[in-house]
Amino acid sequence: MEIRTMCLGHFLVISLALNAGLLYRDYCNGKHKSQDFFFFNNGFKNASLAAKRDAHVAKRTPFETKAPLKALGEVIDLDHGDPTMYERYWRQMGNKTTVMIPGWKFISYFSDVRNLCWFLEPEFANAIIRLHKLVGNAVTEGRHIVVGTGSTQLFQAVLYAISPPDALEPISVVSAAPFYSSYPLITDFLKSGLYKWAGDARKFKKDKPYIELVTSPNNPDGVSREAVVTQNQGTLIHDLAYYWPQYTPILSPADHDIMLFTVSKSTGHAGTRLGWALVRDQEIAKKMTKFIVLSTIGVSKESQIRAAKILQVVADSHEHRGNFKEGEAFFEHSYNLMAKRWKKLRDAVKKNKLFTLPDFSRGACNFSRRAFASQPAFAWLKCEGGVEDCESFLRDHKIITRSGKHFGESANYVRISVLPRDQVFDEFTERLSSINSS
Repeated sequence: MEIRTMCLGHFLVISLALNAGLLYRDYCNGKHKSQDFFFFNNGFKNASLAAKRDAHVAKRTPFETKAPLKALGEVIDLDHGDPTMYERYWRQMGNKTTVMIPGWKFISYFSDVRNLCWFLEPEFANAIIRLHKLVGNAVTEGRHIVVGTGSTQLFQAVLYAISPPDALEPISVVSAAPFYSSYPLITDFLKSGLYKWAGDARKFKKDKPYIELVTSPNNPDGVSREAVVTQNQGTLIHDLAYYWPQYTPILSPADHDIMLFTVSKSTGHAGTRLGWALVRDQEIAKKMTKFIVLSTIGVSKESQIRAAKILQVVADSHEHRGNFKEGEAFFEHSYNLMAKRWKKLRDAVKKNKLFTLPDFSRGACNFSRRAFASQPAFAWLKCEGGVEDCESFLRDHKIITRSGKHFGESANYVRISVLPRDQVFDEFTERLSSINSS
C-alpha cells in the first residue's frame, strides 16, 4: 500500500448525531414506507418476529440446529441477507478471535497521520493485504486503502469523489438489471446535485458522462458481470462484495481502478460495519476520505481491530493449519456449507415444478484448486405456472422474500437469502418443496 503525506487542516464537524436522531424518529413514526435495506415492513410484521426468533435462538445451545419454527408463527424471513449462517463457525473458533481493548486505547481521532486515509488502522490494512494475497481475488499493489462504515458508506464516498463538481446537471448512475435493490435508494437518498440514479445500464444511451456500477458476482442473481455501457465517458465502480471462494471460483485477481469489499460478506460479520475500497487514483482516494471525515469523522478503531483479528484468523486457518482442527480452514468450511445448501435448495426446486433457479457454469478456482459452479449468497428464484407476483405468492405461504421489481426486473422473480441459521434454511427448503399452486 502506498503511503502519502497529508497536510492535516481544520475539519468541519457537522451535527451528525442530531441528524441521525431526526432521521430515526421519522423512520419510527412511519414517514418512510418504501422497501429497502433499512426496513422490515410487511403484512407479517417480520421485524418483530425476527427479534423473537433471534431471542429464541440465543437461548439454544451453540450447536443445536433443529429448533421448531412453528412456535414462531411459521414465518420465515429471507428478505435480508443477514449472514447468521457463519455464527456456528465463529463459535467453534472460541477465543481465537477474542480481542481485549484497554480503556485508554483509541482516544485519538488519528490512526496514522502519514497515511492518506489517516483513520485506517495499520493492523487492519495489513490484514486486508494479507487476505487478498492469500485468496488471490484482488490486486493490492499500487492501491490506496480507504476504510468505511460498510460498503454502503464507501459507495456514497465514491459517488461524491468521482462526480464532476461543476457539471450543469447531475451525472447519471446506472447498473445492469437485475441490480442491487439498494443502489437506487442510496444514490437518490440525499437528493444530491452531483449525481442521480438513471436505471438499467443496458438502456442507457446518452452520449454524456456516467457512472456504472458493476457488481460481480451480482446481487441478486449471482452472475459474474462486466461493464455494459459502451460509451467512452464513463467511470466504473466494481462492487466485489461476493468475490470470495465460498461463493464463486476465483479465476484471477480483480484489477480495477475502484474496488469495494465488505467484512459482512467475506467473513459474515455484518454487525462490525466495516468495508474497504482499493483505489488506484490518489485524488479519488483523497476525496473519498474527505467524504467519510465530513460524514462520520473517520471509522471506529475498535471495529477495525476486531476485524483485523478476524481476517488474521481466516488467513491463519489456511496458512497455519496445524493450529486448527481438520475442516476449520475458513473458506473450505464455508465452501462446503454453501455447497450443501445449494444442493438442498436445488433438490427442493426440482421436487416442485412451480419454481426455477439460474444455472451457473463451472470454473476452475485458483484458490481452492477445485472446479465448481457458483453458489451465491442469494437465490434468484422464479415462479412458474402462471404466478405473476412471486413475492406475494410466497408470502401467502409465510415465506418473506424481496420482489424482482425492486431489482429492476419482473415480479415473477424474488431474491432469497441463502445465509440464515441452519434451522431457518432447513425449514425453508422443506416448505418450498411442498408448496402447490392451489
